[in-house]
Amino acid sequence: MYCLYLCLFPIYSHFVPNLTIGAPVIESLRKHTEAYLDCHLMVTNPVDYVEPFGKAGASGFTFHVEVSKDNWRELVQQIKAKGMRPGVSLKPGTPIEDVYPLIEDENPVEMVLIMTVEPGFGGQKFMPEMMDKVRALRKKYPSLDIEVDGGLGPSTIDLAASAGANCIVAGSSVFGAPDPAHVISLLRRSVEDAQKVS
Repeated sequence: MYCLYLCLFPIYSHFVPNLTIGAPVIESLRKHTEAYLDCHLMVTNPVDYVEPFGKAGASGFTFHVEVSKDNWRELVQQIKAKGMRPGVSLKPGTPIEDVYPLIEDENPVEMVLIMTVEPGFGGQKFMPEMMDKVRALRKKYPSLDIEVDGGLGPSTIDLAASAGANCIVAGSSVFGAPDPAHVISLLRRSVEDAQKVS
C-alpha cells in the first residue's frame, strides 16, 4: 500500500539561499494539527537541525545525500531517535545510485525524494527526465515511498504517478490555484489511480 502526502513544508538554508519555514513555524503548526508535517531540509549541516525539528513536532525529516555522504548513518539514527521518519533527497544532477546504500542499510531511510527541479526556488519547470530515477527506484524497491518535488501540478502529476511516485510535494500549483482543494483532489486521484494499475 502506497501513501500520498501533499508536503508543503520545505526548509531551505545554506545548501540553497532561501529559508522558507523553520522549527518555530513547525512548532506553531503542530499545536493546531495532527497532520503529517514532512520537512525537507536543504541544508549543509542537517544534523544540527534534528533536535529542534524533533522537538517542534516534525513528522518527517528529509536531508540531502549530497551533504551527508560522511555521516548519514549517524543522521538517520538521530532522526529516528527523535521520533521522525528519515528521508533522503537528491538534486537532479546526482546519480540515483548514490541513495541505494541508504535504502539498503540495516537502519535505512524510509523515503527517497527526487527533485524534479533544481532546489531553492519555487515555480520552476518540471524536468520529466527525472522520472527515469523514479522508475529505477520503483523497480528496485517496490514498497519504498518515493516522493517528487518540483513543478508538480495537474499537467505533470500523471507522469510522476505513472513512474511510481506515491508522495507528492505541491507548492505553486496549489497555492496559486483559484481552487486549491480541487488541485489537491486531482493530484491525489492521479496517484491513487496509478497505484491501482501497478
